[in-house]
Amino acid sequence: MTTFKDLGVREDLLRAISEIGYESPMPVQEKVIPHLLNEDSDVVALAQTGTGKTAAFGLPTLQRVDTSSPTVQALILDPTRELCLQTCRDLTDYAKYTSGLNLLAVYGGSNIEVQIKALRRGVQVVVATPGRLLDLIKRGKIDLANVNTVILDEADEMLNMGFVDDINEILSHVPEQRKMLLFSATMPPEISAIASRYMHNPQEYVVGSRNEGAQTVRHIYYMVNARDKYAALKRIVDYLPNIYGIIFCRTRATTQEVASQLLEDGYDADALHGDLSQAQRDAVMKKFREHNLQLLVATDVAARGLDVSDLTHVISFSLPDDNDVYIHRSGRTGRAGKTGVSIAIIHSRERGKLRDIEKHMQKQFERRDVPKPEDIIEKQLFNLADRLEKVEVKEDDIADYLPGVVKKLSWLSSEDLLKRVLSLEFNRLLEYYKNAPVLDYVPEKKQRKKYEKPSPQEKDRRTAEPGYERVYINAGKADGFFAPDLIQLINANTHGQRVDLGRIDLMSGYSLFDVRQADAHRVVSALKNADFYGKRLYLEVASPDKNYAAESGGQPAMNRAERRRREFGAGRKGRTADRRTSRDAERGFKRGKKAQRAAEAPAGNYDKFKKKSKRRK
Repeated sequence: MTTFKDLGVREDLLRAISEIGYESPMPVQEKVIPHLLNEDSDVVALAQTGTGKTAAFGLPTLQRVDTSSPTVQALILDPTRELCLQTCRDLTDYAKYTSGLNLLAVYGGSNIEVQIKALRRGVQVVVATPGRLLDLIKRGKIDLANVNTVILDEADEMLNMGFVDDINEILSHVPEQRKMLLFSATMPPEISAIASRYMHNPQEYVVGSRNEGAQTVRHIYYMVNARDKYAALKRIVDYLPNIYGIIFCRTRATTQEVASQLLEDGYDADALHGDLSQAQRDAVMKKFREHNLQLLVATDVAARGLDVSDLTHVISFSLPDDNDVYIHRSGRTGRAGKTGVSIAIIHSRERGKLRDIEKHMQKQFERRDVPKPEDIIEKQLFNLADRLEKVEVKEDDIADYLPGVVKKLSWLSSEDLLKRVLSLEFNRLLEYYKNAPVLDYVPEKKQRKKYEKPSPQEKDRRTAEPGYERVYINAGKADGFFAPDLIQLINANTHGQRVDLGRIDLMSGYSLFDVRQADAHRVVSALKNADFYGKRLYLEVASPDKNYAAESGGQPAMNRAERRRREFGAGRKGRTADRRTSRDAERGFKRGKKAQRAAEAPAGNYDKFKKKSKRRK
């Protein structure tokens, strides 16, 4: 078995990494370390996050430093503050027994004056983010004339974040004769361009295959309706009681919304996105690294460079636009030879995108059914039993309290006692998942075999979907009532409380819509007697036996002009001026503010305005 000593690593570095727990080199380290120590050519290394890249470039870089000189000799560029700090911490651990070696992390969001003072005292290795390093170069506070080693860590991430111009500018300040290392998980064309422009006969090392996900990660996907994504996420998390993972969302708003919902539902979760200050980011990451958070909900940009070990799962709440971004997401689990799971929650319109990712990664995703309530409860019960079995009992500490408790519960049998313990833990889950619907998306053409006739239930629009209640409202297309109006009314009258809507059917004189069974009576009570453009609303839980079409009277649908007329005032015989004013108010939206002011003026002013309009023409 190959050892780090066989690779040529110096004794002081060997002592430090043995204390950390490094025993034998990983594949990328076996390939890169000897080359950097013994060869003159540059290196391009393609390997997933978590495969030991930091030690692969860190150990030979530290070994090449001349500690007798206080000038900057090695420059390591990282895409984010978190990765910059993590890299610097790792290198500091490696250099624990190397005297005279000074390292400095240079990144935005911290006091630049402190960094300048450290540079004046003398630093041989600088780990930096591109933006802050450029700032120091422009101020003339850092001298790169003696740099002999340049490392681009997570190069594809830096390009995704738009740092290509910054990298070009930084490399123009570095001597032409230097050793350059480029580490990346994927190999986009921009990486090849940097390699051909700045590197001398680079040797390429590939661990695995190009643009391939980590071999230790399983890829699973669940397909649901778009409206059921959060419900599916909850079920997945409930089915995995020991999950420790990151949930990726595409936007900051979705990230904050999902994190807030998880917190409201009692999960140990928090958000990480670009709107947070550096202090807030550090606080969230500290809690997550210390396992005080079970779930971290993050955007791709905010999570770049996070180095957290032992993640069990990575969940893509929404698929990224770039296939390589998914590779980076999934590479955050299954590190250092451990196994991990990458989960994607998709809806039907994302199937094509999933196929593109599969083709890009050369891996097949497994489709799974969303966990059913009975499976979740069984899994949680066994997890509780496992915790009870393994709990540490401190008999000396509880001995004084046991007699009173035993006396209090003596009338219960052991079976009754166990039932009560389980009920205490699971009543909430049992209540939540009572009558819960199946969430898996099934295409309509596969719902029924060709030879099967649709049941009367399927035909009847008055029947709700599983887990929902059908609600009747006495407003339809004839009243100018459409889906956005229904949503607006519910939001206005339920005082911000979340309501999950399902199918909405709009008829001429009435409408039917689905709402979660738990919310149905609350919505009916909230909207009863509400006003919709002068019409008093009536709602009830729909009955399949009632003929609502006959009750509605079959009025013709209200057109847009009629709806506007109602909004600005209905004109009848004897109120001609009001009707004209209402009509001109409608036109005023296009004709400008003067027409609108005239329309809103008393009816008697209308004729004056009409005459002025004729003169202008």
